[in-house]
Amino acid sequence: MTTRENTGEGDLHEKGLSGDSVGLMGAITLGVSSVAPAYTLTATLGLVVLAVGVQMPAVFIAGFIPMFLTAYAYRELNRDLPDCGTSFTWATKAFGPWIGWMCGWGMVAATVIVLSNLAGVAVSFFYLFIARVTGNEQIADLAANKVVNIVTCLAFIAIATAIAYRGITTTQRLQAILVTFQMAVLVLFVVMAISSSSSSPTGIPFSLDWFNPLATVSLAAFIAGVSGSIFAFWGWDVCLTVNEEAKDAAKTPGRAGLLCVFTILATYLFVAVGAMMYAGVGTEGLGLSNEETSDNVFGALAEPIMGHWPSLLLFLAVLASSAASLQTTFLPPARTMLAMSQYKAIPARFARVHPRFLIPGFATIASGVATGLFYTVLTVLSERVLYDTIAALGIMICFYYGLTAFACVWYFRNQLFVSAKSFVFRALFPSLGGLMLAGVFVLSLIESFSPDYGSGAAIGGVGLVFFLGLGILLLGAVLMLIYARRNPAFFRGETLRSGISEVSVSD
Repeated sequence: MTTRENTGEGDLHEKGLSGDSVGLMGAITLGVSSVAPAYTLTATLGLVVLAVGVQMPAVFIAGFIPMFLTAYAYRELNRDLPDCGTSFTWATKAFGPWIGWMCGWGMVAATVIVLSNLAGVAVSFFYLFIARVTGNEQIADLAANKVVNIVTCLAFIAIATAIAYRGITTTQRLQAILVTFQMAVLVLFVVMAISSSSSSPTGIPFSLDWFNPLATVSLAAFIAGVSGSIFAFWGWDVCLTVNEEAKDAAKTPGRAGLLCVFTILATYLFVAVGAMMYAGVGTEGLGLSNEETSDNVFGALAEPIMGHWPSLLLFLAVLASSAASLQTTFLPPARTMLAMSQYKAIPARFARVHPRFLIPGFATIASGVATGLFYTVLTVLSERVLYDTIAALGIMICFYYGLTAFACVWYFRNQLFVSAKSFVFRALFPSLGGLMLAGVFVLSLIESFSPDYGSGAAIGGVGLVFFLGLGILLLGAVLMLIYARRNPAFFRGETLRSGISEVSVSD
């Protein structure tokens, strides 16, 4: 094992991954694919509208702001510490091994949750697409059969795991095709929705008030909407996760992350406006607050807006988006576990790198197995598994993104006032982003304690989402304490030292 001298810290390890394999466009493609706009929109448009009504565009902007600010924290940390452990490595450098371990756990747990959600959406649209092609609507009902749903979902997870196992080059080639297709279909959907909105019985005219966050009905509604919005932006950090495989590892991943966030914001705003202009936000007919519409917005709006055969393109786009993101989302947890294992924070088997494909082989398979188990258990417990996983994921995202943002400020604390540029990018932006995420995290936990939160599923009178959010974090703390007793080297600071950056202000 070799070590990399980096900004005075000689304990960062090369992991044996495929270097110089990902350029700027490749990183942006992986980021957009991981966010999966087509999949995310059909899963969250209804959720956000139910919370805030016509202020959906304003809430998407509100969700974008902490993502945008946090992306600068990622960029600055990556310039100084380009390590595939990202949040885990950076939080350890800033705050020490205990907080660093929990940050890594939060990231891995969040990814397992979203992988299960992605697979579930893929199953729904798989059977919906077959039903529309064959004209047999009963086929679509197969997704509601828990046994069929679980078996199909496990098959999708297995396929995605196998593709991710083949290496980063195979991943990029496949993603370029799938991302281009889904973005083109979304543009077509928006154009057709807006052009036909005047003839829709539930349509509403465009208004700039939709972009006013102050018009939201209540703080609780705003927090619920922002939580869904934060979920909608999650995934762009995959651009940073492949930093050790990127060309110009110190700069390319950070630039890709910022460009990815802006691309996703523009996409969401256009689709949100188009969907509201055509469907409205009411509870009747195609209204986005109608439960039959909100659960699967594109499933309800595709044919009325695009017609029978063109609507199949949208079903395919969502299916492709889910499948593509299912595959790229394996990258962050596998590489985080690889880094944690290299620094002896988890068992050594997770550090195994495939000699041919140059990927963390064991960690990739472990991610797939964990995803399958999580989805199976949650499907049995919850009638609306997709809704609950989205709500829980917002909590997990705020946890580890927020810690990463604060890690940037603390790690660079000796340089914050060297220049205006350093203050803005290493202090102001990360601090604001971290505080916003921390606020949403706390308020979401308080709200999720209620048994009425999310789908209404509860255990012992406490909302299932609360158990998924806080419960998974507490499980991580228990596992950390157990492993620290068995293998204390990492927790003593012997394998990855915390420290302050002494480099000059980056260009």
